[in-house]
Amino acid sequence: LQKVKNDLEMVLSTVRSKNKQLDEDLKREQQWCEEQEQLLDALKNVEEKTKTQAEQLSTKSLKGKGFDELENKMLKLKTYKKELLSALGEFLDEHFPPPERGENTKKKNSSAQPAVKLITLQEILEMLINKLITTPHEPYIIINESFWPPYIELLLRTGTALRHQEDPNRIRLEAFHN
Repeated sequence: LQKVKNDLEMVLSTVRSKNKQLDEDLKREQQWCEEQEQLLDALKNVEEKTKTQAEQLSTKSLKGKGFDELENKMLKLKTYKKELLSALGEFLDEHFPPPERGENTKKKNSSAQPAVKLITLQEILEMLINKLITTPHEPYIIINESFWPPYIELLLRTGTALRHQEDPNRIRLEAFHN
């Protein structure tokens, strides 16, 4: 019993010293974390100041001919974008009608209206594009019952969209620009 007691006391002292060391490590890590947060705050302040200075300089330097040229290019790009989106909309309306119009009316439950309004292929593509642009680090959208399964299958089979590796109910637009 004496030997066991001595062994347990030795283990207890080892555990206490280990705890003391862990406490010191924790204090050091907390201090490091606080320093990093202060550094991050300082960098954010510098970034904001630099950004405002850059904006002021760019607006001053772009006044005149260069600014007008950029505005004209932006307007041309916006009109081109609108033309492309309207052409895409017309194409999708013509070749991929909304599911309610294109569904076979001779199905079993033809008298029952669907519980959820199905969204069009154009709306699905707009959601995918907007999600990719707004949050490129997390471009996935969640598929719910308002997505018509043949449209999802079409996007996946053509390589336009990709499924999430872990969650099959999430898809994203293939990043063609990369």
